[in-house]
Amino acid sequence: MRFGVIADDFTGGSDIASFFVKGGLSTVLYTGVPDIGEAPNAEVCVIALKTRTQNRKDAVSNSLEAIRWLKEQGAKQFYIKYCSTFDSTPEGNIGPICDAVMEELDVPYTILCPGLPVNGRTVRNGCLYVNGVPLHQSPMKNHPLTPMRNSDLVRLMDPQSSFPSMKIPADANEEEVNEQLAKLQREHTRFYLIPDYEKEEDAEKLVQMFGELKLLTGGSGLAYPLAKMYKHHAEAGGFEPSHSPAILLAGSCSEATRNQIKEFEQSGGKTYFMDPLKLISGEETVERMWDVISQHKGESILVYSSDAPEKVRDIQQQGKEEVAERLEKATADLAERAVQAEFHRIIVAGGETSGAVAKRLGYKGYHIGDSISPGVPIMIPIEDQRIRMVFKSGNFGKPDFFLQALSLT
Repeated sequence: MRFGVIADDFTGGSDIASFFVKGGLSTVLYTGVPDIGEAPNAEVCVIALKTRTQNRKDAVSNSLEAIRWLKEQGAKQFYIKYCSTFDSTPEGNIGPICDAVMEELDVPYTILCPGLPVNGRTVRNGCLYVNGVPLHQSPMKNHPLTPMRNSDLVRLMDPQSSFPSMKIPADANEEEVNEQLAKLQREHTRFYLIPDYEKEEDAEKLVQMFGELKLLTGGSGLAYPLAKMYKHHAEAGGFEPSHSPAILLAGSCSEATRNQIKEFEQSGGKTYFMDPLKLISGEETVERMWDVISQHKGESILVYSSDAPEKVRDIQQQGKEEVAERLEKATADLAERAVQAEFHRIIVAGGETSGAVAKRLGYKGYHIGDSISPGVPIMIPIEDQRIRMVFKSGNFGKPDFFLQALSLT
């Protein structure tokens, strides 16, 4: 094992795993810390946690448990994968987790690198942009769980972390960076560096400067060039497609996912809206939804609860946690029934929704296959290799994502 990775949610784990595979490293993804004693037969092991929205104490504890397991299995380098749009609330978990892992691994510094230019996430002058728009002005500013109210990574990190964060000027060469590093190490026990990352080709420079650090943190933007440094074989993937029925489940309220639902409907795809208010009142039930799905088993059907931010805010007046819990449970129920009914293609949109489905289905590990779009791979459960699963972050993918996922699975 070369890299041991912890991810803050399930789609984040599959995201970074896909880029390691694309770069040529065999990769497995586990949901939570594996209960197996031996290291997986792979060059990269990704452990998907649920630390993005977890309470801080448990998020840190679970992260350290995963890092220690990876250390025991012989990982040489470690990577903390968090959302490429960061978590900009002062109570966010990125700082506490990174602080604790730095201390656990006894490293003096690491980088904060959320950039992923291929998906429109870039860092310029230490500020995070989404498709050229500052984070706090992008559609992500209204995220229902982690609203994005700032775009300056130093200002985002300072309230969360015990250690200082320093920006690296975009035009700094390796010698200047090394001089800055030496100065910082004289002044601070531990600290973070924030490099700019505006173009895909910037990744090569960043890997050249920081690729051998014991600990890296960020989005998945560095995984592909890191993998190319160590690869021993051609691009991985290559699993056969399935010809079974498919069910698509969408819980993300992101603009990208809502556009993908619209495109699917306009293409003639069958859809069903899971109304949160009706679900809470009992007017809507999993049984009723499953009856509709069963009637259309010969064709793919998309069940979604995604809605516009203003409607989501109105619904959340019923209780944000209760609404989210009921929707996630219903979606997981549908996925479980689908697998039992031999739907061998399960396609899910939304980080929290994907996590709920993955937890319910109970598969412990996945082989990582080809990607539907950057950061969204096809995954094959180690325990049942008939199944093809796709879990995507709400913001990922082009408008025809669901159509592509059906075609490629």
